[in-house]
Amino acid sequence: MNQSPNLQNSIPDDIALKIASSLQVFDVCSLGSCSRFWRELCGSDCVWEALCKDRWPAINFNENSESQSFDFDQEMDANLKGWRMLYIRKHNEMAEKAELVINLVERALAYESIEVGNYLKAIELLNSQHFGFKDVEMFLLKSNLSVLLNLAALHYCIIWLGVPAKYMMEALCSSSISERKVCVQWWKLGRWFYGFRLRDEVHSHNVSLGDLASCSSNEKEVLGVLHRGAIHEVIRVQISAAKPTNVSWSFQSHHVNT
Repeated sequence: MNQSPNLQNSIPDDIALKIASSLQVFDVCSLGSCSRFWRELCGSDCVWEALCKDRWPAINFNENSESQSFDFDQEMDANLKGWRMLYIRKHNEMAEKAELVINLVERALAYESIEVGNYLKAIELLNSQHFGFKDVEMFLLKSNLSVLLNLAALHYCIIWLGVPAKYMMEALCSSSISERKVCVQWWKLGRWFYGFRLRDEVHSHNVSLGDLASCSSNEKEVLGVLHRGAIHEVIRVQISAAKPTNVSWSFQSHHVNT
């Protein structure tokens, strides 16, 4: 009995290339480990060129690629070349820059909170290092990182990159951080009343990352305060992880007695 042909032999090369080109980088790497055919196809320049341009759309690779000689390190795998090598080098470069942002926030944390000045420095660093949405999603929208880092990454994507709410929510849900909450507090100078200045006003909002991504009216106010920082009548802004709501002692006693 004749054996059925291998899957790769039954797929035209152009269709196989379209399949590989439609995948994200992790899926391309997984597919490339299936067989020699897929390894060669998934390592081709046309696949990795598309991945580079999709992940870093702000970079003009067309100008850079003509002038670069791709002088590879001898210690690197000989199979890593062309656009694939460019992607790996750029990925590693962005990973190092992400560590700078993480270290900046961690150094600025005081008693699990951060002042808005240091918070905005982290966002400015993201902008100066040309982080794209997928860089942020890959390195900073992670459940193992501080929720304050998640918040800074979310803020950067919404305000600086203009990422639509739909894509922002998808990124938060895929990382299982949409329900994580932060507490944003700000102090405003008291109003003048018949020649006397009233007591400073304190505002406090507990809000989830998912609600911030949806950009409803209340969340827009919080994002506006975070974006402006301590300026004009706002004299201080402090951000911290929201504390879990504790059940009152009287309710717990009643529940036990019943």
